Amino acid sequence: MTSNGGAGPGRDAARAATSRTGRSAGSSAFDETGLRNLGDEVGRANGAGRRSRARRGPRRHRRTWWVLGTVGVVIVLFLGGTAGYGWYLNHQIHRFDVRGLIDVPTSGAEAGTENILLVGSTDRCALKVQNAAYGLCSAGVTGVNSDVVMILHLNPSTHAVAILSIPRDLFVPNARTTGANKIDAALYEGPSQLVAAINENLGIPIHHYVVLNFDTFANVVDALGGVKMYFPEPVFDAYSGLQVFTRGCVSLDGLHALQVVRARHLQYKPAGVTTSNPAYWPFENQSDLARIRRDHEFLRVLAGAVSKNGLSDPITDGQLIGSVAPQLTVDKTFSSSDMVNLALDFHGVNAGKAPQLTLPVQIDQFGSYLYKGARYGDVEFPSNVLDNQVIAQFLGIGPNIDTMTGKPLPAPAAVTVSVLNGTGVANQATDTSTALKALGFSVVGLGDSPPVGAQAETVVYYAHKTATDQAAAQLVAKSLSGAVITALGPTVDGAQVTVVTGTQFSVNPPASVATGASSTGGTATGPGTATPSSTPATAPSTAAFQPPTAAVSPLEPWDPRACPA
Repeated sequence: MTSNGGAGPGRDAARAATSRTGRSAGSSAFDETGLRNLGDEVGRANGAGRRSRARRGPRRHRRTWWVLGTVGVVIVLFLGGTAGYGWYLNHQIHRFDVRGLIDVPTSGAEAGTENILLVGSTDRCALKVQNAAYGLCSAGVTGVNSDVVMILHLNPSTHAVAILSIPRDLFVPNARTTGANKIDAALYEGPSQLVAAINENLGIPIHHYVVLNFDTFANVVDALGGVKMYFPEPVFDAYSGLQVFTRGCVSLDGLHALQVVRARHLQYKPAGVTTSNPAYWPFENQSDLARIRRDHEFLRVLAGAVSKNGLSDPITDGQLIGSVAPQLTVDKTFSSSDMVNLALDFHGVNAGKAPQLTLPVQIDQFGSYLYKGARYGDVEFPSNVLDNQVIAQFLGIGPNIDTMTGKPLPAPAAVTVSVLNGTGVANQATDTSTALKALGFSVVGLGDSPPVGAQAETVVYYAHKTATDQAAAQLVAKSLSGAVITALGPTVDGAQVTVVTGTQFSVNPPASVATGASSTGGTATGPGTATPSSTPATAPSTAAFQPPTAAVSPLEPWDPRACPA
């Protein structure tokens, strides 16, 4: 695939920018105050600046451009921060309504902090030009899922940047308006539903939304002149089309780079295998998680390619804009002034040092998941303690802070809880309520809920989408270990929070018990038996799931990576 923007409107925009500013748009000697004013002007002209961030004072300009984590944000930040292209960008990028986005905080320690949801869509039918390499809409390849779900965290006051990937097979209660599913299935009902699932089930506030399709990705790589990656071993993926049969540094155009980042059925040829027929090569054992690992490495390589090209050449800039801007889709509140301010706030940050995290999950070992009588294929369950730690690290907050608001969580005594036995295991609700009472919660009711299957997550429901109720649910969830997740849904007995118990969880012991002091408190475990505890509770082991995955995984010997210097 070749770039379609070499002589297109992007180059015209570059010429126009030169005539307006008296220098090329890629020049390093632009005036930051003028650029901010331009962004504000564009935002006002289009009425898209309702959530524009507060203007910040000027800082020493550094010409060290960087990549913020995904191709979409490369375009938003790099091109949004180029003064001559503000008007062009604003009129070429598609904007649409995304409900459920959270207002960017304007005060306190979190002021100006943003989480941008970055989605790779599989919607072939939305492509203007069909491509057999992706699968044809006309041939029935009509699924709409989120191949990639990443969140970019930006804190302008600390210049903190982090990326969090969410595995697409994570089973969450609010994936659909009709109920639970894998999180990648939320996009079928639109971006608002995916935002809702992340807000409600993971407690991560989403402020902006950027979606990319196959063409967007390929055109960015082509506009950069391609990228080079080193392949230490031959690799093959029949689904993505990836075929690299020789070791060494390989130049990738947009189409072939897309094959690398989409590969999740990868086969590789280690040193001990002599056949050149990939049908006999071994498969790696973690499909989606392995793809996330490679995608993170690709972003580092892309950052290097962007840095090498410099985005200081108006022709290169024009190619990027002409190729990508018309295809990029963002929420309608993501104004040009937002983009300009983000570019100025973060253009000096080193992308190579930004943490790239993956939400830890437990991978099933039982085959297709049976939930309420329906099969959902291979799934992943949350790992509550690790997930809370990683989300707090990603957001840059402490363990007792509400992730949605940045404020302290309430005291247990202020939270009313009811408990429903969701597995049918004898006394599970009673044992769980006893353990929660030992932590100081006010338990107001017990009951039963029909089991959903042989394996079930423990779900902490809150009935009202208010900061108070969601904070209460977070506090209860953080008092549990194992496959535990929060969800917006009905509660019973007038409680703020209802816990529906699952098959793999435990209630953490009181602090005095965890530190060895005497206490009569108990720990409710997966089987539902309350036992005195003198150590912190851990999730009961089960052969149904693999151990929790790591937040950061090193590259495997066969993974492509940056070419040697």
